[in-house]
Amino acid sequence: MTDLGLYRHLDEMAPWNDRLQVLEVIGVSDEAPQVKTFTFRSDNQTWFRYKPGQFVTLELPTADGPLMRTYTLSSSPSRPFSIAVTVKAQAGSVGTRWMFDNLKPGVHVKAYGPAGDFSLHSHPAAKYLFISAGSGVTPMMSMLRWLNDCAPWTDVGFVNCARRPEEIIFRKELELLGSRMPGLSLGFMIEERSSREGWFGHMGRIDAIRLPLLAPDFREREIFCCGPDPFMRAVRQMLEAAGFDMSRYHQESFAAPAVEEVPAPFAEPAGGGAEPPAEAVTPVRFSLSNVDAECVAGQTVLQTARASGVRIPAACEFGLCGTCKVKKVSGEVSMSHNGGILDHEIDDGYILACCSRPLSALDIEA
Repeated sequence: MTDLGLYRHLDEMAPWNDRLQVLEVIGVSDEAPQVKTFTFRSDNQTWFRYKPGQFVTLELPTADGPLMRTYTLSSSPSRPFSIAVTVKAQAGSVGTRWMFDNLKPGVHVKAYGPAGDFSLHSHPAAKYLFISAGSGVTPMMSMLRWLNDCAPWTDVGFVNCARRPEEIIFRKELELLGSRMPGLSLGFMIEERSSREGWFGHMGRIDAIRLPLLAPDFREREIFCCGPDPFMRAVRQMLEAAGFDMSRYHQESFAAPAVEEVPAPFAEPAGGGAEPPAEAVTPVRFSLSNVDAECVAGQTVLQTARASGVRIPAACEFGLCGTCKVKKVSGEVSMSHNGGILDHEIDDGYILACCSRPLSALDIEA
């Protein structure tokens, strides 16, 4: 029986807190083999404010302890009473497998976010091209759903690659949107045929020959790309070789960037006999936990917190997901991030604990 008492007007509700929410599962649906969509509502009746294409971090209460996993939202902020993530279980998946086995309607999980800058709202244009493979279609679906609700006449090329026809995620919905959005051009490409259904479309892998067939005017479009790293690397190289203006190319990836090795700060001179300098420590106060700690030179705020028994949630740990965002009450840090924090948040005193190193004594709200 539907609980009609849940209904409230949007102006009677507060927007989603971007630091922590408890979400309740309200729906689970199959999208493709080993692919499910989980739909959530807020446990305290807030509405969801985010950009299409952003992601959240879920805290999964597994038997071995909390597990942080980051997933792109496949839902659209034009429908603000619920959010959804669409996830694919790979052979070595741990978090996704746990979700498949344990997330049912009525189950509650914690969530952090939203975060990320992979959104058409951050890069407005007259014409778009969305290129995706596998579960990389999820941010594209979020953006396309928003366009369907708010600007259905927009000129959008949508190219999705999959191994087999039955593995095209959201295929039926995409075909329906293709019949309703006059500016939407769909292009599916598969690698191999299937015994389950016939296929008369493009086959193979996207390359310099097939891309112009799927999107003849791709040079005129703002391009968004998401998928496995080898796929995105191939698309990027193909566009560069075609002379595309790469300032109009955007890709989403949760992989850690390559890090160059930094030489050790002290090396014993030839002949020996020298002593390395004493290891410097910096005091760090975690005010909410009432813990005073010492940060060893080179350590991050997150590493210091863990060593002191202070829990700061973290997922990617290279400055992308924003889960470890904390308020710096006082002190200075050196922070090298990968987009997980916005300029106005830094101005307000927030830092990412995973990639911030103290330059002076710190007072941290954690």
